[in-house]
Amino acid sequence: MKKLFLTLFALTVMSNLYAQNQTILLYTDTAPGSTGKQVPEDSKTSDGITRVKDVTQPALIVYPAKKKTTDATVIICPGGGYGILAIDHEGYDIAKWFNERGMTAFVLKYRLPQEELFDNDEIRPLQDAQQAIRLVRKNAAKYGISPDKVGIMGFSAGGHLASTASTHFNTQVGEITDPSVSVRPDFSLLIYPVITFNDRFTHFGSRDNLIGKNPAVDKIELYSNDKQVTKDTPPTFLISTTDDGVQPENSIAYFLACKKNKVPVEMHIYEKGGHGYGLKKKNRGPVETWAARMEDWLKDRKLMK
Repeated sequence: MKKLFLTLFALTVMSNLYAQNQTILLYTDTAPGSTGKQVPEDSKTSDGITRVKDVTQPALIVYPAKKKTTDATVIICPGGGYGILAIDHEGYDIAKWFNERGMTAFVLKYRLPQEELFDNDEIRPLQDAQQAIRLVRKNAAKYGISPDKVGIMGFSAGGHLASTASTHFNTQVGEITDPSVSVRPDFSLLIYPVITFNDRFTHFGSRDNLIGKNPAVDKIELYSNDKQVTKDTPPTFLISTTDDGVQPENSIAYFLACKKNKVPVEMHIYEKGGHGYGLKKKNRGPVETWAARMEDWLKDRKLMK
């Protein structure tokens, strides 16, 4: 009896350890492109939102599902206009939602474009997203996931990053490349995303922070991800609202580009809801059901049970 108790106790401890969140640094040494300036990471909470900035050690925070029901996974990119990371309600809370449905999830704490901290700072968010995909695929067996079911999700400017990763994967940016591991996501979940950088529909705060206030025409084209969609862009799910400051034309442009290139795509546009709502329930009306629509889409694609 004592031996059985000890065995059960050991299994419980192992299960609890596995269920604990882990942090994986994207780079074992100093992040590529670092100018060498040392600043402490800044995290502040106000109005119920935690805002993180001055990220110099980008990382993946692992949320392993206690009761896994799928071998798919998703890497979550919080939004924040490329100026901060809204890491709770567009990161950790979302990962927990996936955990509750049997999916292990990863929250990406990526670097923001800050020229005082990084050379060629505009490429650093995408470099981190590609490195995150690379690491998740390399460690797929460890986390019980399939290397060909690695998706990416993004909110607002994080949606721009996720759509950049979903369209620029043939160019592995920065100093680290590894052609043996694909950095193409297998599916994309874009929630009230910034997509285009053209003057008519862009979110200027995100564009200014990433490529400057007076960007060259070729940079605008390069980072207008609706212009970068090809037949190899991964299947995509999109959410927007008509009263969003990040205009729904962003999602519409990406949807039409996917349709033109025969990429599987689904889009939901709600009349009301504003911006930055995540999973918060604040009497926003039908938009509160967006996550259920996403769950339906994932189930239909056999990515969630």
